[in-house]
Formats: sequence, structure tokens, C-alpha cells
Amino acid sequence: MTSVETVSGVAANLARVRARIDEACRAAGRDPAAVRLLPVSKTHPTALLREAYAAGVRVLGENKVQEAAAKAAELADLPDLGFAMIGHLQTNKAKDVAAFATEFHALDSVRLAEALDRRLETADRTLDVFVQVNSSGEDTKSGVGPAEVLDLVRAVDQADRLEFRGLMTLAANSDDEDRVRDCFVLMQRLAAEVADAGFAPAGAVELSMGMSGDFELAIAHGATTVRVGQAIFGARPPAA
Repeated sequence: MTSVETVSGVAANLARVRARIDEACRAAGRDPAAVRLLPVSKTHPTALLREAYAAGVRVLGENKVQEAAAKAAELADLPDLGFAMIGHLQTNKAKDVAAFATEFHALDSVRLAEALDRRLETADRTLDVFVQVNSSGEDTKSGVGPAEVLDLVRAVDQADRLEFRGLMTLAANSDDEDRVRDCFVLMQRLAAEVADAGFAPAGAVELSMGMSGDFELAIAHGATTVRVGQAIFGARPPAA
């Protein structure tokens, strides 16, 4: 397959994934318009990102700050294209994220919230954030535990430059559908607790959860953003 053929397939892949999302919404009795597709473009070249933009995508998900910042600079001619950082972030990278990102889906500490808020103040910008929750309890995953969620949401609420959007999780890395479902059910409960605590209106706490292998199940349990990469952009290029 040539690079031109690969690029031309992005729009078709987006349509196929969107059709799966719409079908999952119908099966769950939900409005398909209530679920956003966040294409994850990490490791892929900007030619593919431009094709996604041409197909109507206006926010792309990236894991690594340096890669995302370079892509943002290269695609600066697309002024309404935003980048959502979805990977773990060290506090010393807060300045870089504050300079260009429009969303951050991996907030996992008060210290990081404070660092981002300071850097955003300097840059005179705001940032939409999702608090990351370790819903599976797996040591390999980042995020706060369920008991810590309200404290971190409170820190976001008190920050001048952070805008609380909702909660994010990576479900259990398991073939056991019940284990994965339990993660999503927990997130629904936590979203309700955040709303009950007065940090957002009922039903307004977004849930960023579900990836290529489990987004239909996530949608059945309230996901409002699903993060899909390979099904849209293809397999990741081999490491150099």
C-alpha cells in the first residue's frame, strides 16, 4: 500500500469507527451525538493528521509532549486544530502543555494541577482537564484511586486556569469482559458523586473512556469521549 493510499483511507476509517459508535449508542438507548470520537494520532506522521482534519476532525489525541508540540507547530496553518494530551505528564513538562494543548486527559495529582495552573497563567491560556482514575487498581496504570477523586476535582475547581470537564480511565487490561465492565461502572458512579458534590450539574460530568477494543462497552456505561487510534490511522510505525 502506498503512502497516498494510506492517507486516503483515514476518512473511510473514521466513518467506519463512527458507524460503530452510532450503533453502540443505539444499542444503549443513547443519542449518538452525545459521544465524541477522539482520534489518537500518536506516532503517526502529520500527513495522516491532515487527512483526518480534512475529514472533519478538530481535536487529536497525543501521548508525548515533545511529539505533540512538534506536530502542533507543523500544523499551525490549521488554526482550529486542537490537541488533547492523553498520556501521563511529569510536572516539569507542564510549561510545554500549557503552551499549546487544548485538553488534558491525564491529570493525576494536585501538584500537577497547581503546576499547570501557574504555567497557564503565564501563557494567558485556559485548559480543559479530565481527572484520571485508576479504575482497575493495576500498578501499571496512572491515575488517582477512587477515594481521591473528589479532592483532585476540588483542586481543579479552585484553580483559575483549569476547566474541569470530567473523568478519564483506562479499563483493566483483560479479556474478562466483566472486569472491564466493572471499571466503567465504577466511573459512572464516580461521575455521579462528583455531580452530587456540586462540582458539575447532574449529567454534565464527562467520561473519557473506551479505546479500540472496548469502546462499545464503555458507551453502554456512559462514555462521552472514546479514544481510538489504530482503527483510524493503522498500526503504529515501528520505532526508529
